[in-house]
Amino acid sequence: MRVVLFGATGMVGQGVLRECLLDERVEAVLAVGRAPAGTTHPKLTELVREDLFALEPITGYDTCFFCLGLSSVGVAADEYERITYQLTLSVAAKLPENTTFVYVSGASTDSTERGRVRWARVKGATENALAKLPLRTFFFRPGYIQPLHGITSKTPLYRTIYRVAAPLYPVLSRLAPRVVTTTEEIGRAMLEVAANGYEHQILENTDITAAARR
Repeated sequence: MRVVLFGATGMVGQGVLRECLLDERVEAVLAVGRAPAGTTHPKLTELVREDLFALEPITGYDTCFFCLGLSSVGVAADEYERITYQLTLSVAAKLPENTTFVYVSGASTDSTERGRVRWARVKGATENALAKLPLRTFFFRPGYIQPLHGITSKTPLYRTIYRVAAPLYPVLSRLAPRVVTTTEEIGRAMLEVAANGYEHQILENTDITAAARR
């Protein structure tokens, strides 16, 4: 498996990169982003570009894990749509046909695109547009994600929340397994889905956990 990874500096992307580098099925990883991932490994190559809309076509890779995104909180509607929808589709259009494309969406994403929540509509529109492309697409909709192995969020508030929640995670995972997962499980699930597919194109939190344990 040869993987292109977008968003390797984010919390989810860090977890996915870690699992890619550990997994023997992964031959090479190209991390594409606006900043270096801060990791060195024989499998890893980095492509740092300020303008990700200006990327050349990406060839030589069979899988794309798209973990790049931003919170809708405090972000103008047009900027959120530009990054969440337009950039994702711009990247997908630069991949060869039949590339496996795993997109990190989120729980409560609105596939109808008609709900009241803006971010959920935009995520839903992104999923729907990706599904029409000649790619092998899967959409991950995790709930609460607990970072592991020293991985941290870039958002100070979220870092505080995760530090407080970390000792409680074993309890949360037992009490609410349908809505909680970890960065490790997401990474393992992505690799499993890329290698062997899945019964559904949309993977909710329980599907992510199930795929990670296969």
